Amino acid sequence: MKRHKRERSELLFSRGFNAGISGRSMESCPYQDINLRQHWMAGWREGRTSEREGMVGVAALHLTPSF
Repeated sequence: MKRHKRERSELLFSRGFNAGISGRSMESCPYQDINLRQHWMAGWREGRTSEREGMVGVAALHLTPSF
């Protein structure tokens, strides 16, 4: 069961990261549950930071989390 939860959190982080790097707002988070939202928001923050640093397009390929 723990492995399943870990995989879910990685998926949520990845989706949040992709949303952040594409410039979407944090209000676009589709999750209402605080635990799910927490993982998505962590990825979103990381993606926004990368986007602000100019890591978009081909420069961001190595950043995209692929768990």
